[in-house]
Amino acid sequence: MRHVAHNHLGALVKALFAVVVWGASFVATKVALAEVSPLTIVWLRFAMGVAVLGVAVVARREFAWVSPGTLGYFALLGLIGITFHQWLQSNGLVTSQAGTTAWIVASGPIFIALLGRVILGERLGWGRIAGIALAAGGVVLVACRGDLGLITAGRFGSPGDILILISAPNWAVFSVLSRRGLREHSSTRMMFYVMTIGWIFVSLMFLAGPGMGEIGQLTRHGWLAIGFLGIFCSGFAYVFWYDALHVMPASQVGALLYIEPLVTVAVAAVVLGEPIVAATVVGGAMILLGVWLVNRPAAARRKPA
Repeated sequence: MRHVAHNHLGALVKALFAVVVWGASFVATKVALAEVSPLTIVWLRFAMGVAVLGVAVVARREFAWVSPGTLGYFALLGLIGITFHQWLQSNGLVTSQAGTTAWIVASGPIFIALLGRVILGERLGWGRIAGIALAAGGVVLVACRGDLGLITAGRFGSPGDILILISAPNWAVFSVLSRRGLREHSSTRMMFYVMTIGWIFVSLMFLAGPGMGEIGQLTRHGWLAIGFLGIFCSGFAYVFWYDALHVMPASQVGALLYIEPLVTVAVAAVVLGEPIVAATVVGGAMILLGVWLVNRPAAARRKPA
């Protein structure tokens, strides 16, 4: 019994670590964006992430060659979940606040539920529909920072907010498509392949764009931010998150994600001086409540229609 409790505590600590560093990742990206372009940040970040995951795969003796068909499937996931997703978020953060980004990203499970309905025929029910509507209202409130007149004026948040909003359903597509792979491969091995191929795609864009010339512009603060993103956010956090999922129920691990935007708002206020606006807090609460309504145990137990 003591061994089980110890494993559970260790898994909880690992999951919390992942959530905290992911929450701080938006702030670290903003810090690095003050010195170099988004592509340079993404390229360096995932070069480090691939190295960490590679060491983890080898150390755990989980590496294995995959078939050409599986490699193509991993390439699709890498393009969606690494290359395109990180392009959206890093470019979005050029004009979007870190706190706003975190709240919008937190609406991701809403899009997963919608995709489950469209693709898998999963029943939504009135509770989930209410949750989706509530979260959607929260996203609007957060993006407009309480000034709903911006919508009627045709100005929905900053240009970056739009990119971040696109990244939420994009991550939902990645999550739904990843389910098959996670049933057939260890999570660390799969993420190593996906991240490596995604980084290769990013490399093509990076070399055709800013290239190596920008790297020399990085100061100590810039390197610390990118090192944090690469080693901790794209490396250890992924490994620890999936380790926790092997020990704890997915519902318990997933519930910790509610903490992520709170971490972002707190860190952004301290590091970047971003103001905590009442409308953003209310909108964020609406998003979290909506996500809870969609993923609450009673809704999860309902069978597909």
